[in-house]
Amino acid sequence: MGLYLDYDSCTPQFTTGQETASFLCSCGILDQSWNEIHDVYTKNVGTFLLKSHEGVLYVAFSVHYMEARDGRDEECDLQIADTVLYPSLKGDDGQQALVHKGAFNRFRYFLNNTDLNARLQGLQEQVIVFVGHSIGGAVATLATIWFLEKRMKNPSPFCITFGSPLVGDVRLGEAIARQDWCGRFCHVVSQHDIVPRMLLAPIESIAEPLNVLLPHWRSTMGIESATVSDLPIQKASKALLKKVLECTESPGSPYIPSGIYMFCSMNGVACIDASEAVLKMLHYTMLSDQGWSFDRIAGACISEHTGYGEFLEDIAEDMTKYLQNAKKIASVVQNSSFEMGIALELEAIGIGSQNNRALTVLRKAGEMKKEQDTNIDKLNFQLSERQSNMAQLEWYKLCCSDLGYYDAFKEKFNKRDIDANLIIGKLASFWDEIVEMVDKHQLPSDFQSQNKWINAGNAHRKLVEPLEIANYYQKGGNSGNYLSAGVRPHRHEVLEKWLNDKNQTRTGRERRPRTKFASLTEDSCFWAHVEEALKTLQHQVLNATQIESLEKFEDYLGNMIENRSISAEIFLEGSTFIKWWQQYRELRHQSQQWQARSPLFNFMDSRGWETVGI
Repeated sequence: MGLYLDYDSCTPQFTTGQETASFLCSCGILDQSWNEIHDVYTKNVGTFLLKSHEGVLYVAFSVHYMEARDGRDEECDLQIADTVLYPSLKGDDGQQALVHKGAFNRFRYFLNNTDLNARLQGLQEQVIVFVGHSIGGAVATLATIWFLEKRMKNPSPFCITFGSPLVGDVRLGEAIARQDWCGRFCHVVSQHDIVPRMLLAPIESIAEPLNVLLPHWRSTMGIESATVSDLPIQKASKALLKKVLECTESPGSPYIPSGIYMFCSMNGVACIDASEAVLKMLHYTMLSDQGWSFDRIAGACISEHTGYGEFLEDIAEDMTKYLQNAKKIASVVQNSSFEMGIALELEAIGIGSQNNRALTVLRKAGEMKKEQDTNIDKLNFQLSERQSNMAQLEWYKLCCSDLGYYDAFKEKFNKRDIDANLIIGKLASFWDEIVEMVDKHQLPSDFQSQNKWINAGNAHRKLVEPLEIANYYQKGGNSGNYLSAGVRPHRHEVLEKWLNDKNQTRTGRERRPRTKFASLTEDSCFWAHVEEALKTLQHQVLNATQIESLEKFEDYLGNMIENRSISAEIFLEGSTFIKWWQQYRELRHQSQQWQARSPLFNFMDSRGWETVGI
């Protein structure tokens, strides 16, 4: 369980930004998180600090800001996420995510050179909140992802950062969204704090002013109301602001926000989770609607980075101000609760409800979410119909108990085989549409990680794909191996990938070994492997490559039999598998060494499936 911010359970649309913010501000978790961060700074811990408060364990990171080297801040570069620490951090294209080099190096240092890992491993059933400020917030983010990956025996963690720089690229955002982890992260961003925005600018373009500002930040960490009076600091802050504003308006940086962003201003607070909307708000919120001069904004960009404690002290008053303004805004925006919700958010985060560009951004994000919710409702209804089709195929499978449903369908003796073929077409169209909608971002980003759809897709693939393989080889398999590129239907590849991605995050769960064979073979491509092995045996003389492929297939079968992940119907007399086995045994029977060492030979000759059972 643990802490989690669930937008989908909240209505009406776009009041969720204030509801989430109000919850976080009122429950005390933000204040306590900042208190822990302040303790790390004032006690000069140097690494991290663990402290329990009211049943919650806070893990606060102490990290000095990034070191500038050779005229540029190399530690702001992106690097490939470690596949050992972060195996599931891949984008929708299958490529590994890129993460903040400086934050990653510091987190890896904590894992390898401190007792952080051991202390967290020793905890049981305790809610953990990773917290951090500035670069420490980026480290806290990576620590939270690592903890989620490890699936330790604790409630899922929560992460709160203050003024954290961006952590990763678009692939990191896709991975977090796909795993449904967005609600585990809350990034608190003050209206003018430059640090959460500065990595949207090329590192080379901000290196010079950043080199001036880093010592100032390091010296003022943990000090509230740090003023910006030194002339070089003022000059550097203006230069940094100018460059960042240019880049936040039309960002070309590889860094992308992920998780929930809590924007705060003197008017109130609001939470936004749509990545594209967050990007735009990072720009618009800096352009204060209160008539501030450029110089004043530049000063606030630096001072607000260390001023989150003051903000939290005033938050109750700010929320009261926000609520007092709600009626005023409601009287102006009367056309819908949707538009009113957007206006309230813009007022709360200091942009103002009259900013048409910001209105358009949030309106577009809201409409996209509404479309995705509508599509989900439609698919839920259609899924119930398709489950009826699946039940029909299950019945068809039972009716083919003499030969097995794969071979019965391949022969197509009677009308029920034709009817089954029509059902397969309906199911294929349904899942093709879903895959296309995911590709077009017409469904929530975590759709493919939801157990309901993963399980439905896996059931479809295991029951239906063998019949599609039967169709393919019944027609001659003229396009070559079913498993070769471009032959296997894309939907099955995608559904299998969804399952594999989900299984990477289930590593902490032990699965009981099977005592009986599966009702459906786990590998939905099993029959394609059989057909190809049978085709190989048709050669009068086998070369070394063909013999090696048959031996690999034998090992593959042995593993499936040992794991009971295969259906017992493959052993029915007359099945394609039995035909392969008879020919393969004939090929190898003269080898006494093979007979002595082959688990498959021993199992088949003793008719081992009869003792295991179905």
